[in-house]
Amino acid sequence: MPNTRQRTEARTERLAARVPAAVKAQIHRAAELTGRSVSDFVIASAQAAAEETIRRYEVVQLTTNDSQLLADALLNPPEPNAHLRAAFDDYRQFAGR
Repeated sequence: MPNTRQRTEARTERLAARVPAAVKAQIHRAAELTGRSVSDFVIASAQAAAEETIRRYEVVQLTTNDSQLLADALLNPPEPNAHLRAAFDDYRQFAGR
């Protein structure tokens, strides 16, 4: 018998939306053109849009120049200045180290 976690992951959730008739017709037509059911089309489209939105907000994209600057800063960090040294001293006092 599957454990509770396996049963929970297999469960599906309901998602409902009210849309204008023209939008519903457009979705239905697109689903027909791709050979999918309306449900499959909506799920796949919503999931693709969700993944793209998450990627856009969570992934940092750098230009070639920015990538080089970041790599140089990580590989050859500058010496700490007075402000950084003072902040580190404050941290050591706060953390008791």
